[in-house]
Amino acid sequence: MLAINMDDVINVLNSCKPYMIALGIALALAIIVTVACMKLKKPVKKLVRKEAWIAFLMAAVVIINLICFIPMSSMISLAMGNGTITEETSNEATALCEDIADEGIVLLKNEDNILPLTNTQNINVFGWASTNPCYGGTGSGALSDAYETTTLLGGLEDAGYKINTELTDFYKAYREDRPEVGMWAQDWTLPEPTADSYSTELMNNAKEFSDTAMVVITRVGGEGADLPTDVSKVTYTDNSENYKDFEAGEHYLQLSQTEKDMLDLVCANFDNVVVVYNGANTMELGFLNDYKQIKGAIWCPGTGQSGFESLGAVVAGTVNPSGKTSDTFVYDLTATPTYNNFGNFLYDNMDEFAATSKNFGTGEEEATIPSFVNYVEGIYVGYRFYETAAVEGLIDYDKTVQFPFGYGLSYTDFEQKMGDVTVADGKVSFDVTVTNNGTAAGKDVVEVYYNPPYTNGGIEKASANLIDFAKTDVLQPGESQTINVSFSEEDMASYDTYGNGCYVLEAGDYEISINSDSHNTIASQTVSVADTVVYDENNARSTDDVAATNQFAYAEGDVTYLSRADGFANYAKATAAPSNFTLAEDEKAEFLNNSNYDPNNYNNDSDEMPATGAKNGMTLADMRGLSYDDEKWDTLLDQLTVSDMDTMIALGGYQTSAAASVGKVMTVDCDGPASINNNFTGTGSIGFPSAVMIANTWNKDLALSFGESIGKMADEMDVSGWYAPAMNTHRNAFAGRNFEYYSEDGVLSGKMAANAVIGAEKYGVYAYIKHFALNDQETNRTGMLCTWSNEQAIREIYLKPFEIAVKEGGAKAVMSSFNYIGTQWAGGTYPLQTTVLRDEWGFRGFVLTDYFGVYGYMDSDMGIRGGTDCMLVAYDTETNHVTDTTSATGVKAMRQASKNIMYTVVNSRAYDPENLKTGLMNWQILAIVIDIILGALVIFLEVLTIRKYKKDAAEEPVQTVNETSAE
Repeated sequence: MLAINMDDVINVLNSCKPYMIALGIALALAIIVTVACMKLKKPVKKLVRKEAWIAFLMAAVVIINLICFIPMSSMISLAMGNGTITEETSNEATALCEDIADEGIVLLKNEDNILPLTNTQNINVFGWASTNPCYGGTGSGALSDAYETTTLLGGLEDAGYKINTELTDFYKAYREDRPEVGMWAQDWTLPEPTADSYSTELMNNAKEFSDTAMVVITRVGGEGADLPTDVSKVTYTDNSENYKDFEAGEHYLQLSQTEKDMLDLVCANFDNVVVVYNGANTMELGFLNDYKQIKGAIWCPGTGQSGFESLGAVVAGTVNPSGKTSDTFVYDLTATPTYNNFGNFLYDNMDEFAATSKNFGTGEEEATIPSFVNYVEGIYVGYRFYETAAVEGLIDYDKTVQFPFGYGLSYTDFEQKMGDVTVADGKVSFDVTVTNNGTAAGKDVVEVYYNPPYTNGGIEKASANLIDFAKTDVLQPGESQTINVSFSEEDMASYDTYGNGCYVLEAGDYEISINSDSHNTIASQTVSVADTVVYDENNARSTDDVAATNQFAYAEGDVTYLSRADGFANYAKATAAPSNFTLAEDEKAEFLNNSNYDPNNYNNDSDEMPATGAKNGMTLADMRGLSYDDEKWDTLLDQLTVSDMDTMIALGGYQTSAAASVGKVMTVDCDGPASINNNFTGTGSIGFPSAVMIANTWNKDLALSFGESIGKMADEMDVSGWYAPAMNTHRNAFAGRNFEYYSEDGVLSGKMAANAVIGAEKYGVYAYIKHFALNDQETNRTGMLCTWSNEQAIREIYLKPFEIAVKEGGAKAVMSSFNYIGTQWAGGTYPLQTTVLRDEWGFRGFVLTDYFGVYGYMDSDMGIRGGTDCMLVAYDTETNHVTDTTSATGVKAMRQASKNIMYTVVNSRAYDPENLKTGLMNWQILAIVIDIILGALVIFLEVLTIRKYKKDAAEEPVQTVNETSAE
């Protein structure tokens, strides 16, 4: 479940300390005065004491007001939000959750047509995970516990099956809860009863109950930590005292010893076994081939809150599986090109840049030094490597890859026929006719790939590249549907880093194919490009505002990148573990964090100070619907005060801040990728299936419906911004946040994300596409992680889904990432956040940081000068406020950032006339009313006090001179 970060609460309380100290001083003074006036005459003493406490009351009112309207203002505003999701909308979302799971569950194996299970209504479900499956992930992608969740066993029962409850009770008695794998702690234990704990009676009863067994294997992941590549080195508990579940060097994505023993036991007792792998990270599934009894296998990633209904329906055959793998499954994850260059690598010469921060994984304060990760594989990520390596003879494909990218079985048989390919006006077009030749209704996926001409030693090119895809409607037996495929020739261009420094479509033959998966071609034709096309400054691609040219030479580093040249001759050298942990001196000189960054060193003397605080009589509402370049923006921006600009930039956590000088209202933004949840008000939506499940559908319409559902629920919650969708790349199977990201492929990820963005936008909700960019591992993500990659890989692999989401999805908000690109924090990287995102792609909107925990390097001055506009924090930190507010360069950057924020907000649902709420917020009005009442009370008390004093003074007996002398 998502929750308010307690560290945020503590930080807010810390910001209140000066006020609390002042309140304490006022209280102390009142007490001191009360004690000090003991010897005064009674009327005076009473007066002084009452005045002291009236003064304290006034001080308390003033101080509490200051607290509420300064450090606590954002938090109170967020907590006092309103809006609830209607039951009708929630029910629609729940149904959509099942629709996604219907099409996102992948049938991997089906020997002897064991599935669907129609010959029995009784199922023995083995595996402790059957009672504690994976529904999603942790962190921002977690699910709310406010809604009923369908369990795995519940989904099977709802499909009409009877479950062996003796087995279920056995597992529940073993352990009720799943070990925590979260942002603040990780226990990697895989609970599983040992094989010898299954009694003979239990197994005999199971065989009498049914001749069919289902085995559930689950793996979980989450934000804050990657999956262990050596489980023996992390926190976990063995299931037996007699052996280790994982020997040294064994990883989390292979079977534990107890799981192996359990499979041995099940396969020794049952001839019909179906395995369900429940997890988002691609696991080593070679064991499916080790047992002749395992005849069926299903991949079921995190299902969200109702998706296990779909598992039952797929097993029963009431839903025909149509999912396709969004990643490649290999037999040996330790032999992947990325395996040696993923994880924890610390520099040995960067101690002077050490910073003290809170570890996002453990929550503990620790000193961090800059770290690094080398993207040595270049463009050869996922299937692009395996298909190309097979062509070049580097690997035996069948011994390396178990399930290709784009693979999935069905309960029926489809035929696809490719029509003639035509090329006109730069567009490649053809029809694909899909026919259901089987006996069951179902859907099929049309996958379109291209294989470009490759010159040995030339521009790096993969032999298989997904370029488009489409999903059919439900086709009845004998029914056909024709799908039109159309894409631009320029989409087949490769980025020529070391030659032209831009995209190039080389002359030659391009094989265009429709495939059943990345490896198996159904049909193909050739498109010949007569002359090489160079997309340089004078000939930008049609989708670029300005040509894409080299911007990331600084991020290449001293790294050997994998090359196809001579049959991947440099494979061993390129993919070896790093041996050099010393950052080169010239690159070290460019490294920036909060210890050496000074915005004044980056001022431009030619900048002119913009106007501020003008009285032009405009409000932000006047700009709704106008273009980003409309000249009226300058008139409005001249009205902004420096203070309003600073607040908008500094306080962007779960909100965009109000700006009185232009009449901008505060808006509310919420997490997360699998749902929309307001942690401050407690209102949230159902949890949808993981992004991997959505990608497995290969259905753009479902991605659109997902975005629409989120947008509708956000609108009902009075929420304008959505921290999603997330679209980083599955570079490595052990990345903890893979559940939250779609795929290893940028086209599949980008198309799904673009449709989710479009869907949310229909309801005026701006989606923050994230995490921009190259944030593809959790290890050291907040530890000044220097990510090294070459320009071609950056553009073709890691930026591709973001590019599609901007150009095709029209995204108006971006969340930048924690990591560095080379030696520059991604959030402060001008080439990334400005040159590529805005200048090349034409992005119009604003960029928000990832969670602004500072971590020794996050700085608002650096951010706004690089192209990030807003800091994701709702309270003051040491570096979220702009420090350079006097130079022309600094104020210009503030002005630009404020424009970017306001352009997005004014064109969102927040400024729909039906939603626009100007003036004071309800809590502020209530506070003023209370202040008036308290003010009246103080006046009333003061009047009573003075009257009482006068009365007491008048009644006080007057002493005579003799009486005085006698005393």
